[in-house]
Amino acid sequence: MAEGILGRLGIGGHSSKSSDKQFEVSLADTEWRQKLTPAQYHVLREHGTERAGTSPLDKQYGEGTYRCAGCGEPLFASNTKFNSGTGWPSFWAPLDNAVETDTDRNFFMVRTEVHCRRCGGHLGHVFDDGPAPTGQRYCMNGVSLDFRAGTAAPEAGTAKKSD
Repeated sequence: MAEGILGRLGIGGHSSKSSDKQFEVSLADTEWRQKLTPAQYHVLREHGTERAGTSPLDKQYGEGTYRCAGCGEPLFASNTKFNSGTGWPSFWAPLDNAVETDTDRNFFMVRTEVHCRRCGGHLGHVFDDGPAPTGQRYCMNGVSLDFRAGTAAPEAGTAKKSD
């Protein structure tokens, strides 16, 4: 009853699959708030979205690895990044075994949410309108990522859907 009529109908509420799962990195809410900036906490732990065009990582095209800002898990190699024109960092594939997906039913639509497989942090969404070779666009919140310059991570694969 506490979820309201929209939640019971599966409209306007976020899937709770990732919050029910036990993750390798699991902190108390107070620990996450101490570790993360307010913007990172909002996106990674509350499934928020940063405003388009606000992340410097959208225009970052150097060689390196994009990691989860919550736990440091390597998520995306720089050689899979492309300019989607959306205002968010976009990739055509994650690293193997780096992310998982759930169904997101927010805002009266159904989308595929992407989260870090290690800590469950919300990263963004994946869409089927990306470039070859996968045709996918992993549209990520820059605040959920930490770019580490240097040698790119191993070759990316395809994400495994967990729902």
